[in-house]
Amino acid sequence: MLHVERGGNGPLLVLLHGLGATGEVWEDVVAGWSGSWLVPDLPGHGRSARIGRYSFGSLAAAVAEVVPREPVTVVGHSLGGVVGLALASGWFGVGVTTCVGVGIKVRWTDEELEKAASLAARPGKVFGSEAEAVERASRMAGVPLRHGVSEVDGGWAPSLDMRAFGVGRPDVPGLVMASKAEVVLAAGENDPMCPREHLAELVPEPVVFPGAGHNVHVESPSSLHTVLAQLAR
Repeated sequence: MLHVERGGNGPLLVLLHGLGATGEVWEDVVAGWSGSWLVPDLPGHGRSARIGRYSFGSLAAAVAEVVPREPVTVVGHSLGGVVGLALASGWFGVGVTTCVGVGIKVRWTDEELEKAASLAARPGKVFGSEAEAVERASRMAGVPLRHGVSEVDGGWAPSLDMRAFGVGRPDVPGLVMASKAEVVLAAGENDPMCPREHLAELVPEPVVFPGAGHNVHVESPSSLHTVLAQLAR
């Protein structure tokens, strides 16, 4: 089961967080959205249950179960952006009209994939205090978190299922080609994981957020408000 937050009225916006984060990272974005919104914690993250195997398809299938069958705009960050593109393919029964992928890492080296696989094989750490676990969870997510930990026998631990690091290399070009929705790719100007030139190979006009890094939705939510307003028009 996925933990889902929902609110508002009108056109539906689905927001998907990145690896290690939780849906709470979208709070300032939904505050500026005039329609309705749906924000899940992805499987193995935050307050959502773990799953047996982590792949972009299994994550998309889990999200599809909680999205109403109506036209939706999907905004996904990093891992969530890849999941959004998978949903935009139409393979999972979700009627995505526009998919905005923010900070999607397109190119992966073998060394980066090996490091991710190594992380996926590690057991989760248990800490003596909730504050220590929150600090660890926030460091893995790259953004401050409040809901990314849980109480376990012997202490506190980040809720993130470490096996999610083993999701693998995304076929972003293939997903963009397969999309039945309008695709917008975007990144912060200073995002080292997602340089503009990589996105420009996939879409004609990638959106670049001046002065922002990898976590635009947290650093500068007003930047996303601008893009969403343009899409609404």
